[in-house]
Amino acid sequence: MLQALVRAIQLPDLRRRVLFTLGMLLIFRLIAHIPVPNINPGALVQLREALASNQLAQLLNIFAGGALQNFSVAAMGVYPYITAQIIMQLLQPLIPALQELQKEGDQGRVKLNRYMMWLTIPLAYLQAYGQTLTLERTVNPQGVVAQSLFRTPFDIVGNFFPTFTVLTTMVAGTMLLVWLGEQINERGIGQGISVIIFGGIVSGLPGLLVQGFQISQAGDVGTILGIIAFIAIALLTIVGIILIQEGQRRIPVQYAKRVRGNKVYGGQSSHIPLKVNTAGMIPLIFAQSIIIFPGIVASWFYRVGGEGFGNQVAGFFFNTFNPTGQGGGWVYITLLFLLTVGFTYFYTVVMFQQQDIPDNLQRNGGFIPGIRPGKNTDQYLSRVLNRITLAGALFLGLIAVLPFLTQSITGLQLGLGSTALLIVVGVAVDTMRQLEAQLVMRDYEGFLSR
Repeated sequence: MLQALVRAIQLPDLRRRVLFTLGMLLIFRLIAHIPVPNINPGALVQLREALASNQLAQLLNIFAGGALQNFSVAAMGVYPYITAQIIMQLLQPLIPALQELQKEGDQGRVKLNRYMMWLTIPLAYLQAYGQTLTLERTVNPQGVVAQSLFRTPFDIVGNFFPTFTVLTTMVAGTMLLVWLGEQINERGIGQGISVIIFGGIVSGLPGLLVQGFQISQAGDVGTILGIIAFIAIALLTIVGIILIQEGQRRIPVQYAKRVRGNKVYGGQSSHIPLKVNTAGMIPLIFAQSIIIFPGIVASWFYRVGGEGFGNQVAGFFFNTFNPTGQGGGWVYITLLFLLTVGFTYFYTVVMFQQQDIPDNLQRNGGFIPGIRPGKNTDQYLSRVLNRITLAGALFLGLIAVLPFLTQSITGLQLGLGSTALLIVVGVAVDTMRQLEAQLVMRDYEGFLSR
């Protein structure tokens, strides 16, 4: 890997791409420290303390690269765009027009990207309002925004323009980050949106290291052993993520020979790589978002020490769907594991149907030895995919609950962010693979020139 980096820096074209990517990440980090208008500086300290107990805010803060705790213009990160991507992927099997666009090649992908951009804007406005309103409630009575947001239709007249200014600024910050990601796709190295998220997560690692160093200063033998165990679990998790992400089942494919004039086409042998983890990190995002939502809604109505049937119901949901709630920790962890496994199978099936592998094989004269083309090939690939997805689903379920297991084993409050680790390792491996492909292509061209 180090040799590949050295060779990439030595080549002028690749050096420009690497430096351009680093420059875009630097701009992203600068944007993450620009506050929104009408911010209340005195409430930011309370906001950072409140984020430690809000699971949904912690998840959003990961994707925003820590910008949420500063309430900057990039406080939402690229999360609305990711939501739009997920919605478009789920709608493609249901809407024939979107399926046709997917089959049109580059022109169809350009139109789908345009639709995703249009969908991102209303989603960003909705998330900006809900996110700001939630943070306002969290740090009451000293709100985050100097002028309160309108909460009912009667407040629109007096607070519309201050609210519109805050929300539009946050939406503009999100769209700017999406544009930076597209620039990385065109002129840099790696998948742009993933690199932006990667940069935000990595920027928080120094703070985690400082926190671990401060804990180790206590000199307690148990604390030191806990830090060692934490590091060992983190390293094992990284190795496991790489093995699962790179693991695949190769299905052999044979192409029939076709004679056209005096030339013979086909007859080659190839394979279909079915990945163990086809869904990536999406099931984790789905599961965490859904399981956190009831507790967040219940927190708006629950008051500690309050009376009444409604307060008891809100308290039940608040404690059940909260990993630190009274009696709800194991229920939360179990549901999170099961939802992650279920969403892994669901999203894998959606992705497999969109690829339409059996029909593509049949059109190109390919077949799996011993399996008839068409429906039988589809059934065979589905059976194989279901079996290998079991390992990937169980691993993602383990990754989802790993922070809670790590905390119980080590006794430390250092949360091992499973989603963060999965993103960091996946983006790093994918970027190195693209860099290696660029190096191989240039070596091949250099060989021809000689």
